[in-house]
Amino acid sequence: MNHYTLADMQPGLTESFTVTVTQEMMDAFLRITGDCSPIHVDEEYAQGRGYPGRVVYGMLGASFFSTLAGVYLPGEHCLLHGVECKFARPVFVGDTLTISGTVTHVSEAVSEAEIKATITNQDGKKVTRGIIRAGLAK
Repeated sequence: MNHYTLADMQPGLTESFTVTVTQEMMDAFLRITGDCSPIHVDEEYAQGRGYPGRVVYGMLGASFFSTLAGVYLPGEHCLLHGVECKFARPVFVGDTLTISGTVTHVSEAVSEAEIKATITNQDGKKVTRGIIRAGLAK
């Protein structure tokens, strides 16, 4: 876990990590949220829609923005103020995702850093992009 404070945050500071999406993650997300949309839980349905298999929940992928902020950038001293995300491509079970963030702006007035975040798959294709507003201890 990183320990960046507001004083440490500078535009251009970057952190990243990787994770492979598993069936267990999908099952846990279903149990937690109750989202039983067939595109996420029914292989045949997803294939009928033209996908190679069940589509990973977009919010499961986007939840890694919380990990990025709370563990990597800034880490321990973070309290999320906001996350905006856009889904560019579907994710599938077994995909290995790289979650990256770069500080783009720091506001001492509100003790907040803005972080441009992206999630790319194992083929280097951007699947999700976002803006994280991270509150920080001084």
